[in-house]
Amino acid sequence: MPKKYQILNGDSLAQSFSETNIEGEIVVVREGLIDGDLSGATLDEFWKSRAAFHDATIEEYRSIVVSEFQKLENAPADSEFNLWFEYDLFCQVNMWFIIWFLNRIPVSKKVYAVYTNHLQEGDKNFWNGFGPAGINELKTCYSKKILLSESDLQLGENLWKNYKEQNLNELIALSEKKSSSFPYLKEVIRAHVERFPQDESLGRPEKVLSEIIENNPADFQEVFREFWKRESIYGFGDLQLKHLYDKLINALRKE
Repeated sequence: MPKKYQILNGDSLAQSFSETNIEGEIVVVREGLIDGDLSGATLDEFWKSRAAFHDATIEEYRSIVVSEFQKLENAPADSEFNLWFEYDLFCQVNMWFIIWFLNRIPVSKKVYAVYTNHLQEGDKNFWNGFGPAGINELKTCYSKKILLSESDLQLGENLWKNYKEQNLNELIALSEKKSSSFPYLKEVIRAHVERFPQDESLGRPEKVLSEIIENNPADFQEVFREFWKRESIYGFGDLQLKHLYDKLINALRKE
């Protein structure tokens, strides 16, 4: 029997997943690579950059974040890796990194994507469907997992490398590739590219935030909820959105 790993995006999913009794060693991804410093020519340098971004010591970061990835490094041959990630940009970026990380492990392996395929596009929770999913819904998602081909694994690695280096034109080119393993690739890459307009205008998230702030600038939680209604494709958590919100509020105060 191959060893199974269940790679879960965040502790919230890990908590609900534990009740499903799905077999496999749990690995929790406690990062949000959609935001912050991604520099580092080596993995060790990368971890140090991330620790500094999170204002943590490297020891703290290794204990909380890196230790989970280390569970994967000694995986035996023919292991099975199940990637529980949603369709939004936040989750997809983390997933690209995981694929790159797994490609470094020199053993035969099978890698599956487990998506929120119990939902239909347009459903209220489409972009963050694991959050409200119940036990049976999680089991349904697992039963419909998608096996990543060698070309899928190479695509995931290329996506991460170009995302890390902020090669937007290369990402746009990669977004044209068709794969059932990355069903909303074009949409999420467009959303990412629109964070960085070529002119001096605000990025797409800042524009939407500005419109919302005009109506209620003081209540961040209300702003957060409204942003999610309009731009849930980004998958921003409180931390990412608060960073943008504070920058905009400070800029308005200086006007």
